[in-house]
Amino acid sequence: MNDDTELAVRPHERDPEDGLALIDDPAFIERVADAIEAGRDDELRVLIADFHETDMARLLEALPAPARPKLIELLGSDFDFTALTELDETVRVQILEELETKTVVEGMRDLDSDDAVYILEDLDDADKQEILGQLPLTERAALQRSLDYPEESAGRRMQTEFIALPPFWTVGQTLDYIGETEGLPETFFELFVVDPTYRLTGSVPLDRLLRTKRGVKLGDVVTPDRHVVQATDDQEDVARVFERYNLISAPVVDGAGRLVGVLTVDDIVDVIQEEADEDVKALGGVAADEELSDSFWYIAKSRFSWLLVNLIAANLASFVIALFEDELQRLVALAVLMPIVASQGGNAATQTMTVAVRAIATRELRASNARRVIARELLVGLFNGVVFAVIMAAVVFARFGVADLGFIIALAMIINLVAAALGGILVPLTLNKMGVDPAVSSGPFVTTITDVIGFFAFLGIASLWF
Repeated sequence: MNDDTELAVRPHERDPEDGLALIDDPAFIERVADAIEAGRDDELRVLIADFHETDMARLLEALPAPARPKLIELLGSDFDFTALTELDETVRVQILEELETKTVVEGMRDLDSDDAVYILEDLDDADKQEILGQLPLTERAALQRSLDYPEESAGRRMQTEFIALPPFWTVGQTLDYIGETEGLPETFFELFVVDPTYRLTGSVPLDRLLRTKRGVKLGDVVTPDRHVVQATDDQEDVARVFERYNLISAPVVDGAGRLVGVLTVDDIVDVIQEEADEDVKALGGVAADEELSDSFWYIAKSRFSWLLVNLIAANLASFVIALFEDELQRLVALAVLMPIVASQGGNAATQTMTVAVRAIATRELRASNARRVIARELLVGLFNGVVFAVIMAAVVFARFGVADLGFIIALAMIINLVAAALGGILVPLTLNKMGVDPAVSSGPFVTTITDVIGFFAFLGIASLWF
């Protein structure tokens, strides 16, 4: 028996890292695909035994598209639908559309409500309602309530499974209830105390509960929650609260103050990752929802508008260059050197813009400290401008032997790096004040500023000097 077979038939001896290594092995993927195609479910179960849901998601993405729903159908109740929450949206929707509604309904019954909502929210309304219609009434109502909240809100992210008890219960009653009741959340960090109308009065952390005598009432040990989340709050704002106050969980209430769910730190980690991913993509001119699994046509369309804006900006810069055509013909060295000024300014502006956009997103850059930050960036731009001006002046003199040309590029470098510092921070601030996402829109404006000022300063000074 070869090593691959031994690894496959003895899952209990695997190292946890083996799942990751197997998915990166084309031979293993081919064996899984062959087992799926032949309908050999016993062999399939042995091959992927004890796979974590994250590894299962990577396996699904590695398989050919027709094999993905077949794997889920062959595994039946052994397939953990939590794996679908780890997939790219495009792949997840494709799989769900291929599966029978009955299979999806059965798989979703074992999911936490937040994971179920995450899977449902990307489907079209017809498929969504078809699945909801086959769920038990209580589960359907809870999921529909979460789906009715705005996208990227706390209501969409919350779990509707939690423990809520009246204040007159004793600690002993509570511990007995937790130990004997089925269907409680698998993981929880605190229980909540509510009044008869289900309005939240506070929470009791588990560590305090376990350290309190059995006869004490919950109302005597409850702590009023200082960080209550509204169901309509934006998930990014909620993530910021978790980060600032080192929260593990937080109750979610509706407009009337009634407890409707709970957010836990694992949900917030996903939010932070998603928001950071969106910001990085936006700075590069890529749509926030673009995934590796998207089609050629979708990606081409989503990137077209950004490239068009950059093309317009490039034409504006070329127009500035055309104004100094005669000077460029008289002194070829100007054509050789002018991209250096614009490029250095563009890089400096990108550095400032990246820091500014991130600071705006995290609310670190505010009106109260904007002037101080702008002044600091101006000093940084001036300092770097002077240093690189001296370097370039020496380089130009060494290459061309013209002292005047070194002075010109040095002066242009200082002007453009100062302009880059100003543009890199003022453009994001201005766009944010206008209600436009600075991560999406700052790039073309800042690039245009540094190109136009860089070319105009260098060629303009040269034209006047010579």
